Amino acid sequence: MPGDPDRAAEALTLDVALGERSYPIFIGDDLLTRPPDRLFELVRGRQVAIVSNPTVAGHYMAGLQRALAGQAHSVLPVLVPDGEAHKNWASLSTIFDALLAARFDRNSLIVALGGGVIGDLAGLAAALYQRGIDFVQVPTTLLAQVDSSVGGKTAINHPAGKNMIGAFHQPRLVLADTGTLRTLPQRELGAGLAEMLKHGAIADPSYLAGLVDDMAALRRCDAQRMTAAVLRSCQIKAEVVASDERESGRRAILNFGHTFGHAIEAGAGYGQWLHGEAVAAGMVAAADLSHRALGLPAADAGLVRDAIRVAELPTRAPAWPAERYLALMGVDKKATQGIPRFVLLPALGDATLCRVEEEPLLETLREWAVAT
Repeated sequence: MPGDPDRAAEALTLDVALGERSYPIFIGDDLLTRPPDRLFELVRGRQVAIVSNPTVAGHYMAGLQRALAGQAHSVLPVLVPDGEAHKNWASLSTIFDALLAARFDRNSLIVALGGGVIGDLAGLAAALYQRGIDFVQVPTTLLAQVDSSVGGKTAINHPAGKNMIGAFHQPRLVLADTGTLRTLPQRELGAGLAEMLKHGAIADPSYLAGLVDDMAALRRCDAQRMTAAVLRSCQIKAEVVASDERESGRRAILNFGHTFGHAIEAGAGYGQWLHGEAVAAGMVAAADLSHRALGLPAADAGLVRDAIRVAELPTRAPAWPAERYLALMGVDKKATQGIPRFVLLPALGDATLCRVEEEPLLETLREWAVAT
């Protein structure tokens, strides 16, 4: 119920400092049962659309509808198909069709209830509908809670490349209920762990080591350890986003492993590899290339690879020719005039965006792109 002090006390709160676009992240177990007052303040008197997919909606849609119904003018559920393969124009049009049919106005609000695909779709719909309306992120996967729900990136995929069509549009609030993670398949949970390991590799080696030590507890969604880990990942991402909201510089370091990972996703067909799985394998390649091109100690590159293994994530990529990887990476958003750039580690906990010579890159591809 609104205003319950016990529930409010259980939520950890983190602010993303972006001036007039600043917003809070609420993190805690079972927050969807009794959302914080800030959410009720946002929806009060407004037309609200909850965008989700059938899988997530089956768990949480009815409860969230009931919670918001007493404050909102109206609550409209909008369902789109599940999966990365449906992060496209057709799903985006489904959202627009529903909003227009219900005559949603410019004061309307969209709630993204689901994982990264839903967050990206709903966020882009909010960015474009009537030139921009408010939205709220309610991420229900680990990957979305620690990564895609924070920072305002919204997008759909194009057959030629992942997330190539999108906009920056910050949410008004993020509600990360770690209790939703207990309904995740282990494979989906692992995909989120990959992004958490990434945060440690680029910004906090002690956090990386702690994740490895706590991996068994995180895999079983221990409430205390998971909430603390989600908070630390969100702190790292929020600090980077606050320093470079539109990825003109430092924010690119959040793409460690992504140039390789996006190539896997696009080449295999969206949905064949989960995003976190592809990023995990991509981090192994990026750490290896960091060693070959920037002198990262081999032992530190090994620490990244071993952390991925402990998380039971892939460390190798499909055995495609190097030419195919180079072509796929040339479409990456970080590429300049078709030439790929990579986020690499001069040292563990320190990341930079750079171009590399062809020979070390080919050496990494020969080592990494083998039968999985």
